[in-house]
Formats: sequence, structure tokens, C-alpha cells
Amino acid sequence: GWVDTHRRSRDLLPQLAELSAELADLDHVVLAGMGGSSLAPEVITRTLGRPMTVLDTTDPGQVRAALADRLDRTVVVVASKSGTTVETDSHRRAYWQAFLDAGLSKAEAGRRFVVVTDPGSPLEAIAQEMGAFVVLADPNVGGRFSALTAFGLVPSALAGVPVAELLDEAEELMESLGRDRDNPALALGAALGGAARAGRDKVALISDGSGIDGLGDWAEQLLAESTGKSGRGILPVVVESPDSPGATGDDVLTVTYGGASAPGAVPGSGVRPHLAVNGPLGAQFLAWEYATAVAGRVLGIDPFNQPNVTESKENTKRILTAGLPTEKPAFVDGAIEVHAPADAPRTLTGALRWLLDSLDNKGYLAIMAYLDRFADAAAAQLRPLLAAVSGRPVTFGWGPRFLHSTGQYHKGGPQVGSFLQITGAVSADLPVPGQPYTFGQLQAAQAAGDREALVRRDRPLLWLHLTDRAAGIAQLTAAVRDLG
Repeated sequence: GWVDTHRRSRDLLPQLAELSAELADLDHVVLAGMGGSSLAPEVITRTLGRPMTVLDTTDPGQVRAALADRLDRTVVVVASKSGTTVETDSHRRAYWQAFLDAGLSKAEAGRRFVVVTDPGSPLEAIAQEMGAFVVLADPNVGGRFSALTAFGLVPSALAGVPVAELLDEAEELMESLGRDRDNPALALGAALGGAARAGRDKVALISDGSGIDGLGDWAEQLLAESTGKSGRGILPVVVESPDSPGATGDDVLTVTYGGASAPGAVPGSGVRPHLAVNGPLGAQFLAWEYATAVAGRVLGIDPFNQPNVTESKENTKRILTAGLPTEKPAFVDGAIEVHAPADAPRTLTGALRWLLDSLDNKGYLAIMAYLDRFADAAAAQLRPLLAAVSGRPVTFGWGPRFLHSTGQYHKGGPQVGSFLQITGAVSADLPVPGQPYTFGQLQAAQAAGDREALVRRDRPLLWLHLTDRAAGIAQLTAAVRDLG
């Protein structure tokens, strides 16, 4: 199973050393992967200060920027357990075409790819046809539990991370996992599950500032996708700092993570968390995976399936085949087309107030931004602003990446969410080579497919389309400030 996967991963180390030596002349690592195939390596490389470009989007601008960045020095890690992930397949196609357009032969282009997938997947066959390097993962370990498998280790090693140290850190924790007492991962899982059953079913994930960078985003997927089903679940809320709005509340469990500080108050803040999870990164991965499985059992659900993840994917596929529907906004306000129900006010602030008024004392607001998470990064400031105005937990996810994370909780967890979807005009679209659609059309279909899934559940939904992204984000931010 997955609990001792770090031990089996030691068998990968010679192969990783060989691969790193073979590709030493290519010092720009691009990771094309979604959800569990990209979140762990992003945490690893950010925490250990190794540069890597993570491509987990269908936004044409973000994909175009990645393709234009140091292509002559780029190696692309294509990571997908199933081998059928539409975003990752689109990235592979785009890079293959870019390498050929740059004058590389097919043999030379193939050498620029490292494929990580399960044995027998469609991607394994494609990789062999391309002449790519292939690393086969353990098919018995689920994607979100795969941080210490090939999915976490291959891209990290190529980026220069000494990954054996992560395995050593996990091993130090491993000896405690079989104990009934002095088992920190068991205690964490029991606390998460027990708190949720007692009504604290939102978990504010806060870095303690000790340098583990982005673990909250990884733990968010792990918790949301593992527990959010059958109308139950734990909603992870990644907050910017201990003092950020949305970190406290009667139904919120406050959890800090890090490695340097002792349990207790977070330095420089007034927050004393309910739980402090301290330890090095490799141990954090194993502890949270184990704890999540325990919490799932406490909640009475299967933490290893994701029954609602395919729903939005199937909607997207159908919409791409049939063609994107023409949807007229209820009204236009400046750079924002507002798509709101008939009973919502016909002003931007009024529509936002309508959405916030739909929240009850157990509800949460999810912001889903189908934008470029670098060029449009200012959109993320909406999370603390809306949390302050609403007084409720507010999550923020970049689309479509959140579909592989909190999307399962939105549809399978407690039906108490309200949803703000933000899309943006595409100034320069990009074709997906070999497919009858563009990246922009794929992104729009993904947003439309998810809207469909939420509307089917009668969840309050406000869709804002930015006709000018920068101006629209600024206008929306100002409107939210006016609500306060």
C-alpha cells in the first residue's frame, strides 16, 4: 500500500541519478501535471529552493508564457496516473509541436520528455512512440497519496532536489505509525475527524513561517478529495497568514504546519492554533496522508475514492463536442459581464451581496478563478477581502486545477457552499495540436462544465466574466471593498 511507499521509492534513486546525469544539459524543468501529479513536487521544489515551472492550467496566456521560456534548455516531465488527463495531454502536444517548430528532430524532441505514469496506461504507449524517457509509478498508490512516489520524486530530482533526504524524513516518522500511543499522525487524523463530527468541519491551514512553502495547497487536495463525499467531509481553507480573515470561527479548526517552531502560538501573531503539525517535509507528507485516511474512517467514508471528480470532466467533454453555448450576461458593469439568477440585483455590488447573503452559519464561499495564476495573481486578494466581509470561510482555487482538488468536495461534500466563478477574455488563443479545439475553448468548456454540475445541485452561483482581465480584477476588488 501507500504507507510504506517511501521505502519502495528507494529503488528509484539509481534511476533518478542516471536520468539527472543524462539530462544535465537541460536545466529548465517543466512539470505538466494536475492535482496529485503536480502539487507535491511544487511544494518540494519551492521549499528546497529549486526552480521548476509547474504547468497545471489550460489558460492560453499561461501556457504560451511557459512555451516561450528557455525552450532550448527545457525538459518536460509529463505526469499522469491515468494517462488520459486532458490538460496534461494538451501540454504534451503543445511542447512536442514547439520542439519540432524549433528545429528539433522527432528523436531529439523525444529526448526532451520524461513521462511518469502507471504501467499499461495510454500515456506509456504514447511515450514509447515519442521516444521519451519513462518512469513507471506504483499503480496501487492513489494520486493524492503519491507525494513520495515517482510522481513527487522524478520532477523534484530533475530540478536538483536531494530526494533521498525526503525518504529519510518519512522513515523517521514511520516507526511511530504502528503504535496506539505516541503516534502523531494517528492523533492528527483522530483530531481532524473528531472535530468534523463535532461541527468543526472546516480546517484553516496556516504556515507557521518556518519555510515549508505551499504545503497547504497540497494538503488542501488531500483532505478535500479524500473526505468530501456522501454529503460529509472536511473543507480545507488555505489562508495567507495566521491573522488573515477566515482562519477562525465556531466551525473552523485552526491548524499550523511547519518545521522550526514548537507547538503553540505562531511567532508574530496572536493566533494559538488548535493543532500544530511540526516536522520536516518528508515526514509532513506521510503524516498528513496517514491522518487523512484515519479522518476518513472516523467520518465513515472511503478516503481513497473520488466519485464526483469525473462529473465535471464528462460535462467538459460533452460541451467540447457539441460546441460552447452562447450565454448572455444578465447585465454588464464596466469590464465585467455579470451572469446572475433572475432574483439577484442588477448591480455588481448588489449581485455580490446576494451571493454573500446566501451563506448560512455553516456555509462557505468558494472563489473559482479560471485565469492565469501568475499574470492575474491579483485575483487571489479577493479571498481575504470576501472572508472579512462575509465572516465565513472562503476558499480560493485557480481553475481548472481546483477541479482536481476541492472540486470533489464542492460536489460530494456537505451542500452548504456558495460559488463565485471568474473567467477572463482571451487576448491570444493557442491551438491544442492535433485536437479540434484551442486551449481557450478547453478552459471555457471546463468552466461551463463545472457551472453545470453546481447548478444541478441548486447551489448559489455567480459567474463573472472579465472582458479586460486587469481592469476587471481591479473593478471587482473595489466592489468587494465597497461591501465592507
